[in-house]
Amino acid sequence: MDLAYVCEWEKRPKSDHCPSIPLVCAWSCRNLIAFTTDLRNEEERDLTHMVHIIDTEHPWDVYSVNSGHVEAITCLEWDQSGSRLLSADADGHIKCWSMTDHLANSWENTVGSMVEGDPVVALSWLHNGVKLALHVEKSGASNFGEKFSRVKFSPSLTLFGGKPMEGWIAVTISGLVTVSLLKPNGQVLTSTESLCRLRCRVALADVAFTGGGNIVVATSDGSSASPVQFYKVCVSVVNEKCKIDTEILPSLFMRCTTDPARKDKYPAITHLKFLARDMSEQVLLCASNQNNSIVECWSLRKEGLPVNNIFQQISPVVGDKQPMILKWRILSATNDLDRVSAVALPKLPISLTNTDLKVANDTKFFPGLGLALAFHDGSVHIVHRLSLQMMAVFHGSSSQRPVDEQTIKRQRTAGPLVHFKAMQLSWTSLALAGIDSHGKLSMLRISPSMGHVLDMNTSLRHLLFLLEYCMVTGYDWWDILLHVQPNMVQNLVEKLHEEYTRQSAALQQVLATRIVAMKASLCKLSSSTIARVCDYHAKLFLIAISCTLKSLLRPHFLNTPDKSPGDRLTEICSKITDIDIDKVMINLKTEEFVLEMNTLQSLQQLIQWVGDFVLYLLASLPNQGSPVRPGHSFLRDGASLGMFRELMVVIRIWGLLKPSCLPVYTATSDTQDSMSLLFRLLTKLWLCCREENHITEPDDTLIDECCLLPSQLLIPNIDWLPINDGIISKLQNKQLVRLQFGKAPGLIGHTVSSQFDAFVRAPGQPKIDHLRRLHLGAYPTEECKSCTRVSTAL
Repeated sequence: MDLAYVCEWEKRPKSDHCPSIPLVCAWSCRNLIAFTTDLRNEEERDLTHMVHIIDTEHPWDVYSVNSGHVEAITCLEWDQSGSRLLSADADGHIKCWSMTDHLANSWENTVGSMVEGDPVVALSWLHNGVKLALHVEKSGASNFGEKFSRVKFSPSLTLFGGKPMEGWIAVTISGLVTVSLLKPNGQVLTSTESLCRLRCRVALADVAFTGGGNIVVATSDGSSASPVQFYKVCVSVVNEKCKIDTEILPSLFMRCTTDPARKDKYPAITHLKFLARDMSEQVLLCASNQNNSIVECWSLRKEGLPVNNIFQQISPVVGDKQPMILKWRILSATNDLDRVSAVALPKLPISLTNTDLKVANDTKFFPGLGLALAFHDGSVHIVHRLSLQMMAVFHGSSSQRPVDEQTIKRQRTAGPLVHFKAMQLSWTSLALAGIDSHGKLSMLRISPSMGHVLDMNTSLRHLLFLLEYCMVTGYDWWDILLHVQPNMVQNLVEKLHEEYTRQSAALQQVLATRIVAMKASLCKLSSSTIARVCDYHAKLFLIAISCTLKSLLRPHFLNTPDKSPGDRLTEICSKITDIDIDKVMINLKTEEFVLEMNTLQSLQQLIQWVGDFVLYLLASLPNQGSPVRPGHSFLRDGASLGMFRELMVVIRIWGLLKPSCLPVYTATSDTQDSMSLLFRLLTKLWLCCREENHITEPDDTLIDECCLLPSQLLIPNIDWLPINDGIISKLQNKQLVRLQFGKAPGLIGHTVSSQFDAFVRAPGQPKIDHLRRLHLGAYPTEECKSCTRVSTAL
């Protein structure tokens, strides 16, 4: 493990961000991190409980919101989509924050619930029934269905037709469980019930889900002398009211309390966590004293109940009829450790069962098998989530890593070190975010090899497997890019494309845009592939324009045939290979292309981009031997050229309805039909590569005609890439980057090649709305949306 960057608050004279007590953080599948601080105002002498949300690519660009919680925030929880966040406080109030207009810096509190005056100690969204299992042992399989299998898992609650019902469950300090359900009409159904008849204090709790749709709650009163209790919670809706049923499950005592040598050594249970939200059979417990801790991993198993011989003779037990009981068994335990300050659990759903310890040891280098333990001495250990064996270690105080035992002793006696009070692992377990006792955020890289020497092929296979997982699930892959070096980019892109082409046509269609975006982010990390980033961004924009324009087509009659107008357009354009655009038009039903005049005019900027890009591609055909030139990959991409050809036909038809929506060209001759000329040359180029397995070289006649284009039409300049101001490019040299919340970093340490500068829009140049293709000027009068991954103005 090594430190990638740290981000801290600016010291202010009258107000200051200080760590909240307790300090909590959460990491979403979109690589957004939410954490809490208390804003102390020295003049008014009060605390404001703040929630901060950052994108890991732009950690300095923090969005801070006054939570409105009167008491300290005790829990934060993201939903599966990463677009909603739950916050709960020590007064029993729960708030649901929703992302507005898909903006990471715009959140609003829409709904909530409360258990007045009862602090919330555990919080979770209800399970939606979607569970994907990763099979590490099948990482070499060609089919994604073998690597990532859908696990049969029932939602916590379903609506009519089996649709999962959204909502959340919370556990309070007095032993109450409260469930809030979000109805489709926006109303909230809330119900509260006691976990058991005899209510007792709950200091720690956690929530997990079973495959049958039930909920399991684990609780502890904080004393290791007391048992850790488990309850099954069933939620249902009866007569438009939420109903909660609870049932007591087997409990356990920590092993350290039953060991005579350690009976009174660890008086308090400080951490109680299920190993995963959908793994209610495995739980992690940590007991501590003032200086030390011990960690234990327990598993719930079904065991046969022995039957007395007398009863065996009366009614013999045959096969599966033997009575079974549920019993907690300890899987592993650590030796005495330094005092644990925080625990972070992996989110990768790797399929490991209780008997998989041998398999786990065989694949111990794979990320996602380890959980993180932070200690009061400032160190962080990654241990195996089942065996609790050490996998990796990070020493605190950033660069001052202890080299011998005497140095460690000197540091311990010098006073308390800064340590993490809250931690979260990323969704691929390749990064760890920690908030320390000074409120500073640290981002740690966790090597896929866990510090062991692995050959390049093994490391690439691990990264490739996780990239495929993100492509299938739709999760963000920023944390994977932390480990990609420039010499890996070419191999990763090629292998990713190879695995993609092995999938079924239907799955390829679903993943088409994701793999293009993934390739673009990978190619940004190497100067030798930067020109391909331009092509990938252009292809994404082409796909978006094609889908948008085709979606505007409507059938002339309501009794719609099997195929939509867009599908018929694609079919006809692929069958008719005529180079005359008007002959292609006559085979289409033009009444399906009729739109309102205002709508057509509003599309002119998009239409202009299509026309300019086609002209640029054809003019660059004579220089096709240079792969560094942007647009090179389009010259051999039959699918993209076919898409451009379809759009040219649509634009031609719309031009008959409203000529002002046509692309504008600067031609040397007033009588020249530029659209017909470009369509003719585009069709010839498309015919050379329409069949992927039989690509031919353009003939000399086509190349000669393309050479004459600059003398016939003015070739436009293409705005290829926006400003690349993300943090990922600054982390390539493995040097620690120090940042400050609210202050963008300078260009120091930003190693960008001169080739990259040629394609990037400089900071001082006018901004462009890359979606609507509108020029906004160098200093827009209104704030603009911007993509946090590519800084594109939206």
